[in-house]
Amino acid sequence: MAPRIDLLQRLGTINLCLRPATTPTTQAFLPLVQKANLSMREKKKKAKQDPYKWAQAQQRKAANLKRQDELQKQRDEAWGDPVRGRTTPFLESLDSAGQSALSAVPRDASGNALEEPRELPTTPGLRNHFLTDAELEDAVKHAYALTKPMVGVVESQMDPSTEEERKQAHNQKHQKAVEALRRITALSNGSARDRFHANVRRIVDEFGRHNTDQFLKPKPQSISPNTTPMPGRAGPDTGSSEVQIAILTAKIRSVSEGLAINRGYKDKHNKRNLRLLVHRRQKLLQYMERKERGSERWTNMLEKLGLTPATWKGQIDL
Repeated sequence: MAPRIDLLQRLGTINLCLRPATTPTTQAFLPLVQKANLSMREKKKKAKQDPYKWAQAQQRKAANLKRQDELQKQRDEAWGDPVRGRTTPFLESLDSAGQSALSAVPRDASGNALEEPRELPTTPGLRNHFLTDAELEDAVKHAYALTKPMVGVVESQMDPSTEEERKQAHNQKHQKAVEALRRITALSNGSARDRFHANVRRIVDEFGRHNTDQFLKPKPQSISPNTTPMPGRAGPDTGSSEVQIAILTAKIRSVSEGLAINRGYKDKHNKRNLRLLVHRRQKLLQYMERKERGSERWTNMLEKLGLTPATWKGQIDL
């Protein structure tokens, strides 16, 4: 009986394609190259060939690196802080709601000022509870007329001194009431919320287009301007982008100052609120940059609020 050959049963598994391979075969094991050792070897070789030339190259490299660091610091300063931006007189006046004419300066243990105070823009006449000095004076005059004592004709003839005594007592009570009203409506005695409401009124008057349109030049018109007649403004401007950005900046300033004192780093709730406010302001700034870049509204807002490119460009991580 002939022996069985197992090789013949596996001939079907052999690849008999005689076409040349389209891609060249690569070696399975490539030689290992240590670039660090080669570079160090080259440095030592150059240093041995011409030490003076090598020292000059190292000096040029050090000067270039130093100049790069200086330029990077200048870029970082120009880029600014994405939360606080730059400090301006208008931002400092928000702390006192425009009632202080000079900025607050740090003092030593003896109470001596370490810096010269700066002049701040003021808004005299503002009072708490959405009042002004003129409105308070009108209310005081009306109250004086209503509470004035009335003396009859017969009573005045019988005792003339009664009328004078009543007038004196009424004047004294009126003066006390006026002094109480002045203290109640004074912003210096109000809370942070009261100062914020006063700052909102200041911001509307400062950035509202019902005032700025009179002295700020708008963006140049396009080739095909909109000829549809627009309705007139019915009151102060409270919805334009610059007003909303200024209000958000005032909120961001107060929240960031609260987080910077005591144990504010643990206040996660206000940290989240600060992130929301900063990103909301960033969206409004990006919108206004597209619509108003090149106009005096844009430059006036950036100068007064101290906004830098970091407040609307790139990603803001807090």
